[in-house]
Amino acid sequence: MPPDAATLTAWVETLGTHALQLYAVMLVLLLAGAAAAWWLARRYTVPTPTSRLPSGAYLLIRLALGFVVVVAGAAIFAAAAEVMGSSADARRAGELDQVFSNAVRRGISPTTFWVFSNVSHLADTATLTVLGIAGTLALLWLRRRWLALIVVVAVAGNALLNTTLKAIFARARPLHDPTEALVRGFSFPSGHSSGAVVAYGMLAYVLIRCLSPAHAARVKLPLVLAATALAFTIGCSRIFIQAHFATDVLAGFASGSAWLAVCIGSAEWLRHDRPARAGNQERPARRA
Repeated sequence: MPPDAATLTAWVETLGTHALQLYAVMLVLLLAGAAAAWWLARRYTVPTPTSRLPSGAYLLIRLALGFVVVVAGAAIFAAAAEVMGSSADARRAGELDQVFSNAVRRGISPTTFWVFSNVSHLADTATLTVLGIAGTLALLWLRRRWLALIVVVAVAGNALLNTTLKAIFARARPLHDPTEALVRGFSFPSGHSSGAVVAYGMLAYVLIRCLSPAHAARVKLPLVLAATALAFTIGCSRIFIQAHFATDVLAGFASGSAWLAVCIGSAEWLRHDRPARAGNQERPARRA
């Protein structure tokens, strides 16, 4: 039997009061899940000297896993969007979001608020723009043109996607003291959350691809875990400083993860397809 409105509100308020502890627990679980997923991916999607499947089969497996991420992210976003699309559900979700937001603000210290305010700047539009431009120029200098193109498409495409979604849903920001934070624009989904997932996820991917195989083997998992922790913390920071509701951040994570999976899947396809095409062009034509 589902809880009544008063009980649900009390639960939400309790979670908001202990939001910092909730964030820590969720971060640990997320990193553990990412490490487990990485181990499984390495075991079943990377060819070894004793592998029986052709290398192309492993590429298809990786692309299939990326498709699963896209579908899962789209499903989570669709569920949140469906709530926002119903006036009654949106009103109830908005009330619970505001209860959670108010409880979070009461439950954290000014120092914690200041720390998360600064963390949030790591996914500001200016920060991600500079990161994207610097990364693109570095890749062009390294003559990784295809990878530079993927970075541009990932960062710019996510910005366009998020702007479009915000305009569609037009959800107002959380109510807060205007002297503490001044955030304009619509709230759903969180652009900082999706931007952090895409930008820092792509940064980890690019570093892995640009390092030598010997160096990459040692730092792949740490890079993935660092990008995961950073993106999750940036997204949660938007809740702690009352710039976004919790559902905004969840939707941002979902849309960003889906778009990141599309971009990395495209990069992997290009990485395997280009050498194959070059090899076919170099083969001499058969004589009739």
